[in-house]
Amino acid sequence: MRSGVGARSRALFYLGGLILISGMAGCEKSRSSGAPAAGPRLYVSDETGTEVVAIDPLARRVVQRIAVGKRPRGIRVSRDGTQVYVALSGSPIGGPGVDESKLPPADRAADGIGVIDLATSAVVRKYQSGSDPEAFAVSSDGKTLYVSNEDAGEMSALDLESGSVKAHVKVGEEPEGVTVGLDGRTVYVACEASNEVVAIDTGTYAIVARLSTGARPRSIAFTRDGSTGFVASENGGVLTVFDAAAGKVTGTIQIPRSARSPTPPRPMGQALSPDGLRLFVSLGRAKGVAIIDTVQRTVSGAIDDVGGRPWGIAISADGRQLYTANGPSGDVSIVDVATGKTDSRITVGGSPWGVAIANAR
Repeated sequence: MRSGVGARSRALFYLGGLILISGMAGCEKSRSSGAPAAGPRLYVSDETGTEVVAIDPLARRVVQRIAVGKRPRGIRVSRDGTQVYVALSGSPIGGPGVDESKLPPADRAADGIGVIDLATSAVVRKYQSGSDPEAFAVSSDGKTLYVSNEDAGEMSALDLESGSVKAHVKVGEEPEGVTVGLDGRTVYVACEASNEVVAIDTGTYAIVARLSTGARPRSIAFTRDGSTGFVASENGGVLTVFDAAAGKVTGTIQIPRSARSPTPPRPMGQALSPDGLRLFVSLGRAKGVAIIDTVQRTVSGAIDDVGGRPWGIAISADGRQLYTANGPSGDVSIVDVATGKTDSRITVGGSPWGVAIANAR
């Protein structure tokens, strides 16, 4: 969904924008640094800006800003841990009720996937990846990116070795979240305006299933064994549950409104706990996070008041902390999972879309 600050409507599992990556540190004003990070780093894509922002979560401060290009959104690490990919778009930001005929023309030259080299913290390449890339997933072998092209209603398969797009697949209206199944044989694309998830064979690029979901699906997550998928549906206030092998919907988890929430729940991004027993779901304008029991497939708890419209979400390797990107409030929250309290909110400015944490290599 094309949206502005406070009216954005995208999310991606892991992330959507939240990912586990390794990175380099530097001073806040620097654009690159040759010195290795002394500890973990968070990396944040700023949709209304042109940067990826690096945060030291131990010191709880911004340490670097990396210029990447227009409208950075989806962000992920390469399989070998040496690079970070970020989706860039020249499409103007709109939103619900906006007359798109009055928006400025799209800058298609700005579209692509930027590549940040973590050894230097510099952008070293920009791949062409189809029109208006929003989110993407990395193939199991690390050689292909599966990219959602929002304006075009397509998924593009980008070959990282040749730098060319080897397939375009028409999926549905406004594709967003993209996730690869555990076995790598199927990639799933959430189409927010079509209320469906489209499953695509990664060998033939044939569509093998279409799964009806709650209204405006944002992200897709799987259990640790890959057998069960969960689709977060923003406008439906639900998670749609499906059987990956059968390609069929098996149930729905309704997320209740918290007594402290300013709005009904708006499920956006998802992060699975390291033990696979809990799924954490950011709730957008409801300003909270829902906790899902993945065995019982029920809501087991909630974390309130984490920030302004939390969207992208990730969890630390030890499962003790959550990290949420809060677009309207321009900050990133660090949440203590055990207490359910927000320990810190780090101001980054702009409109944070995705956030990640990683240890130094």
